[in-house]
Amino acid sequence: MDARTMYDLMIVANELEFEELFEKLENHLIESKASWLKIHFNFVYNSIFKHNKFKNLEKFCNDIVVKHPSIIFESAEFTSLHESVLLSILKRDDLQMKESEIWDYVIKWGTAQNPNLPEKLEEWSNENFTTLKATLQQFSPLIRYFHISNSDVMYKIKPYKKILDKQLWNDWKQHLILPDQPIKSIILPPRLVLKQELPARVIELFSTIINEEHVSMISSWIDDQPTSYSSRNNPYEFQLILRGSKDGFVPRTFWNICDGHDNTIVVAKVEGTDEVLADDNIQNSILSRVKKENRALNYAHNNYGPYFGFDEFMMKFDFARDKLNRCRNSVNNCYEKPIRTASNRFSIIDYEVFKFVKKST
Repeated sequence: MDARTMYDLMIVANELEFEELFEKLENHLIESKASWLKIHFNFVYNSIFKHNKFKNLEKFCNDIVVKHPSIIFESAEFTSLHESVLLSILKRDDLQMKESEIWDYVIKWGTAQNPNLPEKLEEWSNENFTTLKATLQQFSPLIRYFHISNSDVMYKIKPYKKILDKQLWNDWKQHLILPDQPIKSIILPPRLVLKQELPARVIELFSTIINEEHVSMISSWIDDQPTSYSSRNNPYEFQLILRGSKDGFVPRTFWNICDGHDNTIVVAKVEGTDEVLADDNIQNSILSRVKKENRALNYAHNNYGPYFGFDEFMMKFDFARDKLNRCRNSVNNCYEKPIRTASNRFSIIDYEVFKFVKKST
């Protein structure tokens, strides 16, 4: 039985309340199919919290997240995480992040749940702070406030002090002046610093942009299939070569890392619309095949990153600064059709380059 079939069977067993069966399948996946779980990490991680019973899988995933927090915290989907996912991570004593960075991400998540909050903090009313405080009420006790540097407290915590209990803020001020005197607030211990890390290759297979369904669809395009592969019969594995948010957005970085690789895929997520290029909606995707093979790619090393056709999709020289790109229906018609309806310049959240290889049989 392949790993995906086993995973689906575990989900069904849970829904039918066959507790002994789903626990056996859960443990077998962890013990024997760990590589599949890591490759399909985002899919697995997001789905287990919908059921809230797969505690062993939750621990398996969180053991990876605490050592490589960027998988979650720097992903494009971070602000759409369910509350229970973020709580599960913040409860860990071994989360490998500075406490002030954790605070920043918690504020980012909380404000994203309340899109009507003013963009400028100086324009916030007391009601706005009350709204954010209510949203983050379960997160606040998990922050290790007394292990945040004084400067970070002043510049990061103080602007939001209205979402904190007055006792906590007063205790912090007392602790700053008289650190040996007792206070009423609970002082949580500092998070543990781990010496041993997971191999780097574990994180390199994760995507912050596409999921398993995208991979199956793109694989079917590669083989010119009339219908999309399913996750069970997809013959390809996608291996991450570059991620902009991790490796940088400078054009030279793209060429240094990706030049010489064949069989590669470039994916990007558009800022403000969450389009995934080149598939706006997975059920209504735009497939544009090459018409002029000699213009399929443009090798403008110095000023550009990935560059397809004659401006059909290009990352410009100023991409490293503001991530500006352009897609347009070129007069040269190097491709069949445009992959975006708008031809104006746009920014992206992130981009990734994958190498696709045949799965071993």
